[in-house]
Amino acid sequence: MRPINSAALTAAALLALGGGTMIAAPAAHAVVPFPSIGWQQHNCDFDGNGFDDVLTGAPGATVGGAKAAGYVSVQYSSSGGLSTTRKSVLNQNTSGVPGAAEAGDGFGGAVASGDLDNDGYDDAIVGIPGEDLAGLSDTGGAVVFWGSPSGLHGSDSTWLEDAGRLRAGANFGLALEAARYFAPDPAHPDADPRDSIAVLENDTLLFFTSAPPTTTAAARRMKAVDTGVRARDVSPLETGFAFRSLSHGNYNEDSWADLAISGVTTGDQPGVGATRVLHGAPDVEALGDGGTFKGGPAVVSGDFSHDGQDDLAIGDTGVGSPLGGSVSVYLGRGDLSGLDPTPAQTWTQDSPGVPGTAEAGDLWGAELSAGDTDGDGQPDLAVGAPGEDVGSVRDAGAVWTLRGTRGGLTATGARSFDQNSPGVPGAAEASDHWGGQLRLIDADNDGRFGLLAAAPGENTGDGVVWVIPASSSGLVARGSWTYDGARLGAPVADARFGAAIDE
Repeated sequence: MRPINSAALTAAALLALGGGTMIAAPAAHAVVPFPSIGWQQHNCDFDGNGFDDVLTGAPGATVGGAKAAGYVSVQYSSSGGLSTTRKSVLNQNTSGVPGAAEAGDGFGGAVASGDLDNDGYDDAIVGIPGEDLAGLSDTGGAVVFWGSPSGLHGSDSTWLEDAGRLRAGANFGLALEAARYFAPDPAHPDADPRDSIAVLENDTLLFFTSAPPTTTAAARRMKAVDTGVRARDVSPLETGFAFRSLSHGNYNEDSWADLAISGVTTGDQPGVGATRVLHGAPDVEALGDGGTFKGGPAVVSGDFSHDGQDDLAIGDTGVGSPLGGSVSVYLGRGDLSGLDPTPAQTWTQDSPGVPGTAEAGDLWGAELSAGDTDGDGQPDLAVGAPGEDVGSVRDAGAVWTLRGTRGGLTATGARSFDQNSPGVPGAAEASDHWGGQLRLIDADNDGRFGLLAAAPGENTGDGVVWVIPASSSGLVARGSWTYDGARLGAPVADARFGAAIDE
């Protein structure tokens, strides 16, 4: 187990969504422009064999008799695609994993991955937002599992928490994202490509980074880097703000990943979606203000305009959103200014060419994923609507894909899928919330991304994941198949398997 240095650095960067900014501008840094990093570089190869693996959370599962203690499954991929036999199941009762499985922990409520120690093997980060610490309920924590030639193991794992500021109800680990937002060693920014972790609490964003390489077997430590991003400093409309999701991309032309932070307002005007962008910089204290954008709480990054610059898609299902929900695409402008403040495209179910009809409660855009489903080199967008009614079946859920072109996303060739679609296993049932989690993945590395569509509410909360294959014409229902916790040798009852899948 890698030891932890939990000392937090002093607060250095503050944000203000609703007024003047209070964050330092990025320091000048002469580097070669960084290409799009959103969908092309999935960082989830835990065993280093060149194929994307899948990290799935089941935060409702009973482990060792503890209800909703939770677990994660890791499925390893190869030229044969995604495996259900070469896999691992990890929880807090797994030997070597810090802590113990306890009721309500919600281990696996959020998941992410990245190469945190630059050893060529991606590492997994698992959020435990319901973890109780120091007698405080739902303080939250997280565990890092370090990648290796044989994948992830409990014996090589590291604990994370908001050390020095433990609070009841903070839900540390609510959302996670790993990328190179800044240089862990600012003195040598270009020579240090380690990823850092962004961790959300209900009202706080923190960063963690590994320590420099050592000559010992315990090659890395994790260190908290607290930028002081607090709810009171990121409050749109002069009200509170509840964080919900994260995405990273390169929205401006530099060598650092940028971070999109999405959520909804609280207080006097609750439930309004909003998204804040931080621009990466050589030093964590110089993270830049990338602007505030309407919509949330779902975000995903990708080069949707096919110009080498990442764009940001924001799903708006909050109060005041278009009927049924919408997705807006903000384009990277190809310079240091980052995203254009005006959306280039806004999509709803009522957009021409998009199947279906917008209805209240659809939650169209509540979940998003980017990937090239037809192998044409341009990212497509998968859109989940877990509140979609299928016929008279309420909240059964459905998924759409919008194709990517050189001019941006198009409804030409748009497709929708649900459990009543011919070729899709199962049948639409009330409250399945099919499409509540999505991930486009190229498991066999053939250049085409198939879809993992989760229904966390399937079988009254057990949860099931569907695999929708890719083809030269995009996603196709023929050949679809399913798996759940039982198929992976894991607990099933009320597990909410698929409630989190690493993007």
